[in-house]
Amino acid sequence: MVDVRKLTIKDMAFCGLFAALIGVGAFIKISIPVEPFPMHFTLQFFFVLLAGFVLGGRRAALSVCIYLFVGLTGIPVFAAGGGPAYLVRPTFGFLVGFVFAAYITGAISLKRKNGGVGWNLFAAFWGMMAYYFCGVVYFYVISNYVISMPVTWGVVIVNCFLITAAEDFVLCVLAAMLAKRLRRAVDTM
Repeated sequence: MVDVRKLTIKDMAFCGLFAALIGVGAFIKISIPVEPFPMHFTLQFFFVLLAGFVLGGRRAALSVCIYLFVGLTGIPVFAAGGGPAYLVRPTFGFLVGFVFAAYITGAISLKRKNGGVGWNLFAAFWGMMAYYFCGVVYFYVISNYVISMPVTWGVVIVNCFLITAAEDFVLCVLAAMLAKRLRRAVDTM
């Protein structure tokens, strides 16, 4: 992970900024009333992708971890609240998936720092796949083995992937288009 002793003041400020933006993104949401648990389409994922593009993989993952820590301590920064009980919500896997999405998006995009929108979209797509993989698997395991509200893989795939994947891909495109300008602006600071 990141050696926090080697973080600059600028790194800490940007990690805190993106943690806050992800929290704000939780409140810009559309609730999708599906059973057994409602899903939320939020702008959190957009800010997670931007963190990956601007901060790189490790610092972006650190930023998301800070966000998760704040939410798990009880501050209601998640789409449906906060607190340690959130760990047993089937949708918590998507929040954990943010860590992987930020890391993968940042790591891939920085392999070609001057890559264009196509390269950034490629990076964001693989970040999105990691995000969904983590969220879908967590949802299935928690629902079936922890809280005893059995769901089939079919229900999980439809409710947790098919309903929101197209919208999240649009966020990937928007973040990929904005990434180069943001990276350039941050580099000049």
